[in-house]
Amino acid sequence: MLVPIIIAIFYKETPEIVGFVITSAIALIIGTLFSKIKVNESNIKLKNAMIISTLTWIWASFLSALVMKISLQIPILNGIFENMSSLTGTALCLYTNVEAFPKSILFLKSFEGWLGGLGIVIISVGVIIRKGTAAAKLYKSEARDERIKPSIANTMEKTIEIYCIYTIIGVILYLFAGMHLFDAINLCFASICTGGMSIKNANVGYYNNNLIYIITMVLMIIGTISFPVHYKVFKTKRKAIIDDVQFRAIIGCIIVTSIIIYFLTKAVPIKILFTVISAVTSTGASVLPVHALLSWKDAPLIFLMALMIIGGSSESTSGGVKIIRIITILKGILKNIIEILSPEGRVVKVTIDNKEISTGAIKEAGSYVFIFFILIFFSWVILILHGYDGFRSLFEIISAVSNNGLSAGITNINMSPSVKIVMILDMLMGKLKIIPVLVTIREFFELFKPSNKQKREFNKKVLKK
Repeated sequence: MLVPIIIAIFYKETPEIVGFVITSAIALIIGTLFSKIKVNESNIKLKNAMIISTLTWIWASFLSALVMKISLQIPILNGIFENMSSLTGTALCLYTNVEAFPKSILFLKSFEGWLGGLGIVIISVGVIIRKGTAAAKLYKSEARDERIKPSIANTMEKTIEIYCIYTIIGVILYLFAGMHLFDAINLCFASICTGGMSIKNANVGYYNNNLIYIITMVLMIIGTISFPVHYKVFKTKRKAIIDDVQFRAIIGCIIVTSIIIYFLTKAVPIKILFTVISAVTSTGASVLPVHALLSWKDAPLIFLMALMIIGGSSESTSGGVKIIRIITILKGILKNIIEILSPEGRVVKVTIDNKEISTGAIKEAGSYVFIFFILIFFSWVILILHGYDGFRSLFEIISAVSNNGLSAGITNINMSPSVKIVMILDMLMGKLKIIPVLVTIREFFELFKPSNKQKREFNKKVLKK
C-alpha cells in the first residue's frame, strides 16, 4: 500500500491518499497484533501453510478493495473481484472505463499483478521470513516445488532479482518505443507477470503500434518461462531455454495455433500471433476488442480455450494447468500403449528432459487436470443457470480458472453477486492450484463440527431422555 501512495501523492489524488493511509494503518495494526502471538514454527504443517496462503490472498484483495471503497465508493465485493483479478494475474475487469480510475488505483492494480506473478506469500518468504520449516511449507503452499538454490530464502532472493532485471529491461524497451514512463511501467508490470492488467480501455490495442506489440509478446513469453531456466541462462548456459522441453512445447503451440487460426479467420497476422501468445502464456492482454474476438466464430475460440487451459511453464508467473503436466500425461498415455504392445515383463520408463518420471508423478498430473476440469464444469453450470450463453460462459470460466483474462464479454458490473463470488473463487483456486483453497474451505466447516467431548455429552443427554 505504501508504494502506490507515492503515485497518489505525485498526481495529487487526495481521496486515494486517504484511502491508502487508512488501509495501511489497518494492515499495520492488525499485522502487529498477530505478530505478538507466539507460534512454534516446527509444528506448522503443510495444511496450515495452505490455509495461511489462501487467507493471505483473500486479505490482500480485501485491503485493496477497502482502498477503492474509501476513495471511489466502489462496493467491497466489486473491489475484491477487481483486486483478486489483479493479484492472480487474471485481469478480468468489471468496469469498461478503466481510464476513469485515478492513476494511483491503476498503478495499484498493475503493481498487484507484478507482486502476484511471483506470489505474495513467496515474496514474503524471500524478503521477510527467516529460513526454516515454515518458509519451506509456505513456499510449497503456493504451488512451488523446484528451487534455484538449496534454501528457500536464497531461491526467492535470486528469483526476485531475475524478475526485477527483466522488469527494468522491459520498461526501458517501452520507453525506446515512445511510451510515457507511467504507461511503460504499468504495461511492463502487466506483461512480465503474465497478468494483462491494463490502464487503457482498449488494452494494448490502444497503442496501435507493432513495436509495442512485439515488445509485449517477448515479455509475455519471458514471463511464462520457468525461473530455474532463467537462472541457468544467467549462469552462462545460453542454451538452457532451447533445451527446455516446456519452452519448445509453448513455441510449438504458438506456431501451429497461429497458422490454424489465420486460415480460419484471415485476420491480421500480428494480431493473431499476439492473441495466441496472450492465451498460452495466460496473460490475457488484447489488441482486439471483444466483438472482434467473438467474430472469429467458434473454432478459433476453441483453440484459444485449449491454450488457456494448457498455460505456460511450471515455476513461472503463468496460469493454466501448466504445460509440463500435459506433457507428463501424454507421456504416461504413450507408456501405457507401449506396455500393451510390448512383450510381457518389459519395463517402460518415462523421461522428460532426460529425467525419469515416476508413475506417482503421472497420476498426480492426471488428478490435478481432472480436478481442474471439475472446477470448470461446476462454475460453468452456475453461469448457465444464471442465463448466460453456454459457449461464451465456458470461455469466461476457463479464462478465470486459468488466470488468463481474455473475455467473451460476460464479465461486467451487472453480474449477480453469486456469479462474482464464484469467479473470485475460480481465480483464487487457479492461482493456488485448487487444493489450498479446498483445504481452507474444509477446515472452515470443521470449526462448526462438534468436538468428540460435545458428541459424548450429547449422546448422554439423548440416552437419559
